Amino acid sequence: MPRATQETHMADPPDYPGTPRWVKVSGIIVVLVIAALFTGVGGPHGPGRHLPSSSVTEPGMQQR
Repeated sequence: MPRATQETHMADPPDYPGTPRWVKVSGIIVVLVIAALFTGVGGPHGPGRHLPSSSVTEPGMQQR
């Protein structure tokens, strides 16, 4: 039989492997960090955290 008339079978292309594991893990970590920030789990953070609460004085008042 001539080659031109033979039926050729090609292998099926491999299935799409899906999302890589590192992308899934990174996404989960980002979601958890955002959820922690919005729920206030870490407590009050910021520059005012290290200042004493009595450091703010009213105008015209003297500090003791």
